[in-house]
Amino acid sequence: MKSFESLGLSKGLVESVLQIGFETPTPIQEKAIPVLLNGNRDFVGLAQTGTGKTAAFGLPLLDLVDDARRDTQALVLAPTRELGLQIANDLENFSEKFKAFNIVAVYGGSSISEQIRKVKKGAQIIVATPGRLIDLIDRKAINLSTIQYVVLDEADEMLNMGFKEDLDKILSFTPDTKNTWLFSATMPREVKSIMKNYMSDPFELTVGEQNTGNVNIEHNYVMVQERDKYPALKRILDDNPDIFGLIFCRTRIDTQRIAEMLMKDSYNADALHGDLTQQQRDRVMMKFRSRTLQILVATDVAARGIDVEDITHVIHMNIPDEMEFYTHRSGRTARAGKKGISIAMITRRELGKVKQIEKTLKSPFKRMMVPTGANVCQKQLLALMHKVREVKVNEEEIAEFLPAVYEELKDLTKPELIKRFASIEFNRFLDYYRNAPDLNQDDRGRSSSDGEGERYITGSRFFINLGKMDGMEKGDMLALIDETSGVTKQHIGRIELKGAYSFFEVEKEKVNDIVNGFQGIEYKGRQVRVEVTERKDGGGREGGSRDYKRGKPSTGGYAKKSNNKYADQKRKRY
Repeated sequence: MKSFESLGLSKGLVESVLQIGFETPTPIQEKAIPVLLNGNRDFVGLAQTGTGKTAAFGLPLLDLVDDARRDTQALVLAPTRELGLQIANDLENFSEKFKAFNIVAVYGGSSISEQIRKVKKGAQIIVATPGRLIDLIDRKAINLSTIQYVVLDEADEMLNMGFKEDLDKILSFTPDTKNTWLFSATMPREVKSIMKNYMSDPFELTVGEQNTGNVNIEHNYVMVQERDKYPALKRILDDNPDIFGLIFCRTRIDTQRIAEMLMKDSYNADALHGDLTQQQRDRVMMKFRSRTLQILVATDVAARGIDVEDITHVIHMNIPDEMEFYTHRSGRTARAGKKGISIAMITRRELGKVKQIEKTLKSPFKRMMVPTGANVCQKQLLALMHKVREVKVNEEEIAEFLPAVYEELKDLTKPELIKRFASIEFNRFLDYYRNAPDLNQDDRGRSSSDGEGERYITGSRFFINLGKMDGMEKGDMLALIDETSGVTKQHIGRIELKGAYSFFEVEKEKVNDIVNGFQGIEYKGRQVRVEVTERKDGGGREGGSRDYKRGKPSTGGYAKKSNNKYADQKRKRY
C-alpha cells in the first residue's frame, strides 16, 4: 500500500492531509494523483461515489496552482450547492499547512454581489455550480480566460440535471490550452460526448468495473403491498434504533408527505426537496450533518452531492426509473471504505426492476423480510438496555438527588426495578405492535394484511371513474382517498378495481367527507367523478364530483387538495 508522500505530493500538502486523518490513499487517489501532478494531459476518472474523488483531483490541483498569482487558474464545477461547498471546504482543509489560497465557492441561493466581491479580490480557485457561474459570466463579473485546469466533478449528475447547455457555454469561455479533468460514477452517452468535444486524448482511469456498485454496500429489498410501504418503513426504522439514514422518494410531494408522517409519529426526521428555500435547505443539512437529525427524506435531485459521513442506511420508497439514480442514491452510504445498507421497498410487480439493477451492478440483492412486531419490540428493548449500560453518570451533580430516588424505590427488588424501568419504553412499542400483521408480500402478491384494507363495512358504496387502465392499484386508491378526503383505510371497506372505473365502500359517517373532498380534482388531465351508488352495477348514482390534479403521474404518491399548502404544485419524476 502506497503512502501519500510516495505519490509525489509536496511535503506541506502531505502534512495537511495526514493532519486531517488520511493515512493511506484510496485506489482512485493512488492511481490518479501521479498522473494529474504532471499537469499536461486531460483526464477521465470513473469511480463510484464515496471512493475519495475529491482528494484525487483536489490534492494535485493545489500542488499545481500558483498561490503567488491572483488570477483564476482552476475551475471546479459541481452539480449542487451542497457538493460545491463541500469541495471548497475540503480544498481549504487540504491546503491549510501548505499555501494561502483564495478559494471561492460560487452557487445559487446566496448573495451574488458578495460572491462577485470575493472573486474580484483574486480567486485562484473557483468552485461553482453551473447556473450561478453562468450568471457571473453574463454579468461579466468573472474572467475564465486565465483558466489552466477545469474539473468536472460528478459529470453524470450534472448532465442528468440538465446542465448540458450551461457546460457548453462555460467551457466556451475557457482557453483551448487548459487541461480538463472529468470525474464520474457512470459513463452514459452524454459524458462520452463531452469527452469527444472538449478533451484531447485523455488519460482514462477506471477504478472497479464500469456500472458495478460499491462492494461495501449490502443491497436488500422488501416486497410489500403499495399501501403497506409506510407501515413497513416504520418497522424498518424501529428495528434499527441507531439508524442514521436517507429515505428517497420520487417526488417533492411524496418527500414532504413521508417526512411529515414520520415527524407526526415522533421520528426525528425532516425533508429536503426543491420547494424549500435555500435557508431552509441549509438548516436541514446542518442538522443532518451534525446528527441532530436522524432521518432525512429527500428527492433524487435535492440529495445530489450530499456527502455526509457514516450514513448507515439508504431506503428507497420506490425503485427509480434510471439506473444512475439508484447508483447515486445507494452511494450515499458506505463511503470512504465503510459498510452500508441499501433497502428498496418494492411491490411484487417491481421485482423485475430489482433483477435488472442486480444484473447491471453485478451485486446480488437479498430479500429482507419486514420485521415482525415481536422482533421490533425485542430490538428496542435491547437498545434501551444498551443505552442504560453505556450512559455516562455525572456522579457529582446527581449525588444530592439520589437519596430521594433511593427512598422512592426502596420497596422494589432488583428484578422488579429492571422490569419496571424497561417497561417505560417497552410498553409503548408493545401497545403499537400487539397483533401486528405480517406485511411481507408473498409470490402471488398477497400479504397477511390484505384483510386489513378490505374489511367489509356496513356503509355507503361509491363509484369512481378511475381503474386499472389508469395504473391504479388498491394501495394507490387508498392513498388517493386518504389525501383528498382525509378518510383513512380504517374507515374504508372493499375496493373493487375495474378497467375504467372502480367501487369502494366507506362508513356512512364519512360519506360527506368523500363527496366534499373529491370536488375539483383531475387525474392525468381528466375530471374525476366520485358518486354514491347503491346498485352493484354502478347504476342509480348520485353525488358530487371533484377534480384531482397532478402533474406527471407516478405510482404511489398524490397531490394534496387545493386548500393544502402543497396545492397547485406540479409533480415531477426524477
